[in-house]
Amino acid sequence: MPTKSRSSRSKSSSSRTRSPSSSSKSRKSSGRKYGKKAQNKISKVMHEYGEGKLHSGRGGKKVTSQKQAVAIGISEARREGDKVPSRKKAA
Repeated sequence: MPTKSRSSRSKSSSSRTRSPSSSSKSRKSSGRKYGKKAQNKISKVMHEYGEGKLHSGRGGKKVTSQKQAVAIGISEARREGDKVPSRKKAA
């Protein structure tokens, strides 16, 4: 019985190796987008949201959306002067 050679398999695996020029080290890092204090603030707000105690505005309706809870956390962090990316402007 003829046996299959494995030489074709080893050739294809060696062609998959990355070249050194495409390494992630050469990319320029933009640094942290959110500061540590802002991260803690958002974490606290998300904890309130999880417990069902987060309200929008001054004693407004209970927040039911996770995205809205994150937005409230970012907004509060921004008000306190923490490192948070600036708001996107409307077109």
